[in-house]
Amino acid sequence: MSSSASPAPGPIRIRARQRAGEGVTELVFLMPHPMETGLRKNPAGGFVPAHFISELRVSVQGRTVFEARLTAAVSRDPLLSLRFRGAQAGDRVTVDWLDTQGNRRSDSGLIV
Repeated sequence: MSSSASPAPGPIRIRARQRAGEGVTELVFLMPHPMETGLRKNPAGGFVPAHFISELRVSVQGRTVFEARLTAAVSRDPLLSLRFRGAQAGDRVTVDWLDTQGNRRSDSGLIV
């Protein structure tokens, strides 16, 4: 994902924790975003332009652990969770997204 226009307001809220003795990291993150489908009409009767997160990447210490292409079917302010192996407490998790209008957002947090 290369850089482009300014991101939507609000940081990605990230919570990551290592499950004791299991070697599994649980990650939950909230991405503030309007996620407009392009099907809703405005008060004047015209359609509100589509504006949704289309690409998503999660990495740990620079290693990609999850990638997805999203569609207009995802609700406003998506909350996602996933589990993965191969990380440790203290590692940095980064969530990056790109939306259909070229906006980007990248935030990170530590695994506890």
